[in-house]
Amino acid sequence: MEIKQVPWHSLSPEATVNRLGVNPSTGLSEAQAEERLAQFGLNRLLPEKKEPIWEEIIEELTEPMILLLLGTGILYSIWGEISDALTIFFIIFALIASEVYNEARAKRAIEALGKLAEPTIQTLRAGRYIELPVEQVVPGDIVLVQTGQRIPADARLLESYNLSLEEAALTGESVPVDKSAEALLPGNTPLAEQANIVLAGTVVAHGRGRAVVVATGKVTELGKVAGLAGSVKPPRTPLQLAMRELTRWMVWIALGFSLLVPLLGWLVAGQSFQQMLLTGLSLAFATIPEEMPILITMVLALGAYRLSKQHAIVKRLRAVEALGAVTTIATDKTGTLTQNRMEVSRIYPEEAANRVLEIGALCNEALQNGNSFSGDPVDIALLKAAQQAGLDPEILRQTYLLDNEFSFDNLRKLMSAVYRREGKLWIAVKGAPEAILARSTAHITSQGCQPLTQDYKNSLLAEIETMATQGLRVIGFAEAMHPASEHLLTQEEAESGLCFVGLAGFADPIRSEVYPAMRACRTAGIRPLIITGDHPRTARTIAKELDFNDDLKVITGPELDRLSDSELAQVVQEVAVYARTTPTHKLRIVQALISQGERVAVTGDGINDAPALAAADIGVAMGEGGTDTAREAADIVLADDNFATIVRALGEGRVLFANLKKAVRYYLACKVALISITLLPALLGLPVPFAPVQIILLELFMDLAASATFIAEKPEEDLMLQPPRNLRARFMDKALISSIFMSAAGLFAAVSIAYLLTWYSGAGLTRAQTMAFVTWMLGHMLLALNMRSEREPLFKLGFFSNRLMLAWGGSVVIFLLAVSLIPGVQTLLRVSSLSGNQWLLALALALAGSFWLEIVKWLSYRSTTGKVS
Repeated sequence: MEIKQVPWHSLSPEATVNRLGVNPSTGLSEAQAEERLAQFGLNRLLPEKKEPIWEEIIEELTEPMILLLLGTGILYSIWGEISDALTIFFIIFALIASEVYNEARAKRAIEALGKLAEPTIQTLRAGRYIELPVEQVVPGDIVLVQTGQRIPADARLLESYNLSLEEAALTGESVPVDKSAEALLPGNTPLAEQANIVLAGTVVAHGRGRAVVVATGKVTELGKVAGLAGSVKPPRTPLQLAMRELTRWMVWIALGFSLLVPLLGWLVAGQSFQQMLLTGLSLAFATIPEEMPILITMVLALGAYRLSKQHAIVKRLRAVEALGAVTTIATDKTGTLTQNRMEVSRIYPEEAANRVLEIGALCNEALQNGNSFSGDPVDIALLKAAQQAGLDPEILRQTYLLDNEFSFDNLRKLMSAVYRREGKLWIAVKGAPEAILARSTAHITSQGCQPLTQDYKNSLLAEIETMATQGLRVIGFAEAMHPASEHLLTQEEAESGLCFVGLAGFADPIRSEVYPAMRACRTAGIRPLIITGDHPRTARTIAKELDFNDDLKVITGPELDRLSDSELAQVVQEVAVYARTTPTHKLRIVQALISQGERVAVTGDGINDAPALAAADIGVAMGEGGTDTAREAADIVLADDNFATIVRALGEGRVLFANLKKAVRYYLACKVALISITLLPALLGLPVPFAPVQIILLELFMDLAASATFIAEKPEEDLMLQPPRNLRARFMDKALISSIFMSAAGLFAAVSIAYLLTWYSGAGLTRAQTMAFVTWMLGHMLLALNMRSEREPLFKLGFFSNRLMLAWGGSVVIFLLAVSLIPGVQTLLRVSSLSGNQWLLALALALAGSFWLEIVKWLSYRSTTGKVS
């Protein structure tokens, strides 16, 4: 099927679907869709590029540190024995395999996140509307166009109701552009004036419609631009930039010692120049922290993937850093705090119930396929209530011809639909009761519409208060009748002079998991706020049920409008519940909180929530009920629209950051210890305590522990009792630097004592180096176990709770057994057999050099908690 050069804007809807070979009532069949997917490919702007494994291996081989190691191996093969060179090349293979595996894990995590965050669209397939990933959309697919949605492909409109789109990103048009399915345009009409075409990448500002896809992927107008622009890598996070800077100056320190130690060994200790050169190269390889930025990226990526398992899909890695620093969560109510399972609980007055439900069924954007529904929970509840009352929404929609529709927005706070009925224009309206009443001049009675008196209005307001006090969400309903007309009614004409019909109260129970989540928030020093468009009474009832006992004052949107920015900055410190708000109010609240130094996570689902989501430290969009615009502006998307998921994500973020600090602390402590251990003998005029091949092996085991095992560490029991992390605080603060050097000191002392005692006992260099090597291997393994926690003793944390670290520790023990029992391995690694007493000494020193940290933690834990078990 050739579709590239067709001027779709000059074809009628009927001609378009005929040209595309699709039935507008049933859409494509699955067989047709598969055939077209094979012909046109996935709906992607740029082809997916997957780096083959051999390219990743070459990339690792050309890393400066690996090249340095290869050079060391070559020099070994020239100056030393071929077995030494082969050992080094084997270690190179193990390092590359480890790096490729770890990088692959991180890439898989990011790819999985991309698939989880992939937007979907309601697509007509085989007679039913289904949620389809946008990359599966093909030419000929009939899709729904709805407010807040990002258009996934170029499409010709088949139906449109008060539809306008934001096209600035593609055409440069700064205001929303009106669209009409009825327009027929000349073939040479400029792109920006094609009123019957919706373009990929543009956003629906308001209204709705149906469209048939005419172009996907790189042949869309956006795809042509994307093909020119290419792909752009995401910017580095602040933590990644800080680690790069830290790595730079640590490289110079490591290089300095890598030169100093060999020079001292050659000039002072009288070691051979060749041996000292090999030692210097090996020491540079082992001490330069070249992998720290990679470690940060990997931990953040894998942490983000773990968050996705908690139904929190991370779109930007910087959000992972900020999670542990959040001090305030500004959340909406419906669907986030509540179950989003709306039910019509009460209709007032009862005699108007059928009229209310008829309006609710026709002034409604939810989709119905038999007994299954999708869309806004209020709309779904109205359709279900109409069914239960004996009304068939599908028959109602087929009976009356929809003439126009004005979608809900947060300024009008209502929605209206215009139908041709009994030779007239009938308008069905639903929305906030106050907004409906403000546009009503009459109310329904058994005698028809009668003037709306103040007494009746007061009785309605009293009923609204009563329903809201009961925690019900209250919606008002009205109608109007106009003479038939050739011209379309304007929004103002349709929504004025209304006849008020009645009220419906919707029950939406609070999610059971929200109660403990709220308690966890407060315990963790995180202040929750409720920002809702609901009635103040409803907001206060919900807040009271959630124990906002000290924060039950409610401020409404109109009251916020009367506050200056400085007054609002004071109010947000005192008020936690906001009602009858618009997205503009939410943005002001978020900005006021940030101006007071708060770190804010904010939830949103609408197109107008995008500014607040972007302004917050962490924007959280709703994955189930949110618009594409909100999801794009957010840093995190909730797959289940649940407040408890946000709190779990904050806890997971704290775990992630704590584990990252532990990994970096261990990694750098080992580097500092290694430099110190090699420097001391050189200053004393003694040979260095490690052979070059041993130094390279040390690096292999260090990297495996730092890059893999700490990621799996479970949280310490008091993690969510700690105050939020200060985002402005330096990652390498005094406490962390002090801990690095203290931890390094124990390992340095243990290995140095083992080496010097053996050397001065006259056991010879090989035996002394063996003692140093064995003590290091045991000591750095035990140090990793001790550095699993900062405050909680290991016996309380659980010796066996980190299985990945246990597996790594087991590999260390197996390796040492091989060293002690297999003569060939001893020859390769330049070690000798040790006596039982020497093994005991090495183990005792390793325990003493690491477990003194446990004693400090145990004493601190005992003094803090008053218990030891």
